[in-house]
Amino acid sequence: MARLSERIADLRGSPVRAMLAASQQPDMISFAGGLPDADSFSDLEIPVPPRDLLQYGPSEGEADLRAHLAGELQALGIDTDADRVLILSGSQQGIDLAAKLAIDRGSGLAVEQPAYLAALQVFRFFGADFRLLDRTDPVAGWSGDPPVMAYVTPTFQNPTGGCWTAAERGALAGACAAHQVILFEDDPYRDLVSAPCDRRPVCADAGGSWIYQGSFSKTVAPGLRLGFLTASPDLFPYLLQLKQAADLHTNRLAQWSVLQILRHPGRARRMARVIGSYRHKRDRFAASLDRELGGLAQWEVPVGGLFFWVRLNAGVEVEALHRRALARGVLFTPGDHFLAAPDPSARGTMRLNFSAASPARAAEGLAILGQLIRQG
Repeated sequence: MARLSERIADLRGSPVRAMLAASQQPDMISFAGGLPDADSFSDLEIPVPPRDLLQYGPSEGEADLRAHLAGELQALGIDTDADRVLILSGSQQGIDLAAKLAIDRGSGLAVEQPAYLAALQVFRFFGADFRLLDRTDPVAGWSGDPPVMAYVTPTFQNPTGGCWTAAERGALAGACAAHQVILFEDDPYRDLVSAPCDRRPVCADAGGSWIYQGSFSKTVAPGLRLGFLTASPDLFPYLLQLKQAADLHTNRLAQWSVLQILRHPGRARRMARVIGSYRHKRDRFAASLDRELGGLAQWEVPVGGLFFWVRLNAGVEVEALHRRALARGVLFTPGDHFLAAPDPSARGTMRLNFSAASPARAAEGLAILGQLIRQG
């Protein structure tokens, strides 16, 4: 038997990938995963890239793209420059690099409850000791043994779709600085805003060590596998070296393609169309929820992002519902996948993606869920 690393004992298959595979079945109505609407990138026109991009490139990423992103990050209030922007092979790589940077077995990691399931998967693999984060009072429980890092998605939180208040953002920034906790802010949904809310990055007010990352999977196209991060000066050199050890550099053709889209004079019009389409789909989804699950569950209409977080009434066993729904051609993500620690209060929850299915197909899928719940 091959001798493997101790970490392999904590290796688990990704529920995201398993559900994406299931969603490819013919006629499956999928509310699982964070798939953007395919129509949001169906009209993208990308010119033929220069052939010199077929050669190896810099680990940091293409200089023009990094400079463009630095300008946009500065406009958000983040203290950075082009020399501290790192282009990633998707934002999932940023989570992996941050875990390698800060997490040893038993390292304390503050996370929301619920939290992004793919991030939990990475942090578990590295042996993190999860500490549940209180958004209103993050210092609670930190004074004696503070975590080494806090991982958060404040703007259209995954999976709930909620948005942190200015007070909550300020409290976390202050707590991390006061207790020398690395602040890791994951911000892939910030541009998908459907209602007014505070979207100022927490890292814009960070006083200590911090990492801020974003993604083009939701605003351009997920198949390009392109994300980015910036970090405080004390952390960035280590993240760059970890990136060099991982894959040398990110796909140069994808970087060039994204830069053309970011520079396109019609970019603002395109994003307004995308956001308007998502707001319409969100509202149609909410109406279908009212019609099909009214009296069976509770939810809030999200102010941004791509998800509804639904809490079923007591007595509904979500895993059993998941199996029965899958047999009827409907897929969703059970809420317990998003829990860093067991939580009886989170029983009966599920995350529903409203962006991938058409409003008519979404209504059909929610009708099936309603029927199954009523059948018991």
